[in-house]
Amino acid sequence: MGEKHFWSKALKRSEQARNCGALIPLGTSTIELSGPRAEQFELRQLNAALPKHHRPEGPKPNPFLPWDSQLEVEQIHNNHVLILNKYPVERGHMLLITQDWASQIHWLQPDDWRALVQVDNDSTGLWFFNSGPRAGASQPHRHLQLLPRAPGERICPRLPWFTERLLMPAVSTGDGQISDPLVDSCVIAERPVSSNPDDQGIILHELYRSLAWQLGLGDRSTQQPPAVPYNLLLTQSWMALIKRSQDQVRGFSVNALGFAGYLLATQRSDLAWLQSHGGEQLLRQVVPGFSGSADAVS
Repeated sequence: MGEKHFWSKALKRSEQARNCGALIPLGTSTIELSGPRAEQFELRQLNAALPKHHRPEGPKPNPFLPWDSQLEVEQIHNNHVLILNKYPVERGHMLLITQDWASQIHWLQPDDWRALVQVDNDSTGLWFFNSGPRAGASQPHRHLQLLPRAPGERICPRLPWFTERLLMPAVSTGDGQISDPLVDSCVIAERPVSSNPDDQGIILHELYRSLAWQLGLGDRSTQQPPAVPYNLLLTQSWMALIKRSQDQVRGFSVNALGFAGYLLATQRSDLAWLQSHGGEQLLRQVVPGFSGSADAVS
């Protein structure tokens, strides 16, 4: 953990942007979740309508080209800029975007990882990336996202699940198939350690390429764009990629934060179903290999 320059600056900028109306925090209420592994999920109910850019209907102008200068935290190297999420649920939620157009569905590049490392070495936390609409991305312009975390603070509710994946191999059914599509759709590896910032970016990029290959996404040298939509989660300890089949299920839009254990309910969400079946069953329905009943997905 560094000196939290970026996080401190983000919090100060948040107050300024909120006062002038550039920042619009989303009001939510916490709902206690029941069902299997309920303790590994944080469920919030949105108290107002979704912002326009999150709605499935209607035009979606690019808010990052140009980005709102009142949301800018700091420019990172020559190709990226760190800005505030205009509609945050958590204070200090930041986006690392490319200054020029780059597609969200295409491969992350070495420069993306180099910029991420510069921020992460100062202000770390939970990084996540949604590789397109079917993975929960609301914008086509490339953006990685950071929820900063203080030392000792829980990185995410589903941390135990990812820790289990690091410590044990996947369980096979005996016919070569994984017994749980949620396990089958995720690859995870420990994050390598390096004291050289330039090396860190290169190492993370190579780890990303390795996990993508393991997950069946292909490689940037032969497959454009990646073969399947995916989510990425990154902490100080590990990197995980999750293969996706769809974004919406039971009225919930699931992005990378869903796999971290953060679920957001709206007016469209089937809360009764979620309370009955649990968060993990919701996640199973948005990854390949789910074979529930015909009315399981809506």
